[in-house]
Amino acid sequence: MATQSDHVVEREAPNDPNARLSLVVEGRTVEADRVVSLTLVDPSGASLPRWTPGSHIDLHLGDDLIRQYSLSSSTSDTEKWRVSILKEVDGGGGSHAVHETIAVGSPVTVSLPRNNFVLQPSKNYVFVAGGIGITPIVPMIESAEQSAANWNLVYAGRTRSSMAFVEDLAHHGEKVRFVTGDTDGRLDFAAYFAEVQPDTLVYACGPESLLTALEAATAHWPVDSLHTERFVGKEIDESADVDFEVEFADSGLTLTIPAGRSILDIAEENDLPVISSCGEGTCGTCETVVLAGLPDHRDSILTDSEKAANKSMFICVSRSVGGCPLKLDL
Repeated sequence: MATQSDHVVEREAPNDPNARLSLVVEGRTVEADRVVSLTLVDPSGASLPRWTPGSHIDLHLGDDLIRQYSLSSSTSDTEKWRVSILKEVDGGGGSHAVHETIAVGSPVTVSLPRNNFVLQPSKNYVFVAGGIGITPIVPMIESAEQSAANWNLVYAGRTRSSMAFVEDLAHHGEKVRFVTGDTDGRLDFAAYFAEVQPDTLVYACGPESLLTALEAATAHWPVDSLHTERFVGKEIDESADVDFEVEFADSGLTLTIPAGRSILDIAEENDLPVISSCGEGTCGTCETVVLAGLPDHRDSILTDSEKAANKSMFICVSRSVGGCPLKLDL
């Protein structure tokens, strides 16, 4: 079984994380209940940067409103990008801005693609998607088909009408299993993953309840068999947090990080050259190299092997273990 540590590419960040593209909405398609896809193109007709399955982009929606959305189109299409967005009933405004204000012809500012959910080479894949979590999985399936890998998909949703890309995925026949809550109930992940499948990687994206159940169901599988992407960061118990010091090696500063404040907060207050976006440990923008110390990893990106290696951390949410000092390459 090849584990994550056997592969070279863990994540893919743009050469210039601050770069922005000014695109225009060429198409707007209703994919399912409360789900729309936007097709984005360069207004001059120029080709768009290449990307890999699992990549996402930032959409800048005005008034410092930035949201991350997975690219759901074909990686071979360098003329168009597609993002597919669920209108969240209780969301923070990003999805509402997309659904209510962006139309065909609207200009949009986006980041370059970033990938924290890289599809590692494997002979076999099990893909699991819950609701709008299907978006990064679609180009992964295309890649698996092109590499002649064996794959199957479990795609769960509340109702059939709420699930995007159902008709396209149905063309794959028995490789795809649709599970709808109104007719099928919830899939028994413990039973589904009871038997370890050799040389198999599991890629999953969906709501927290689905990912938590999946983590428990695959706990007996080889380390790093399961790769997940979350919509929001994991809940963190901050009650035992204490102050600690961080030496910012490049900047020559040693600063105290109080309980209740993040490393990112303090770095920004002191004008250190940091970049960030989500603030939840899900987008990967603020990844920082660890030179010394023991981080308390609280992100939703690093694998267990990467956390154990302690080569980097996400300073928007992660802290230090037991208040020990850290030394960062910043």
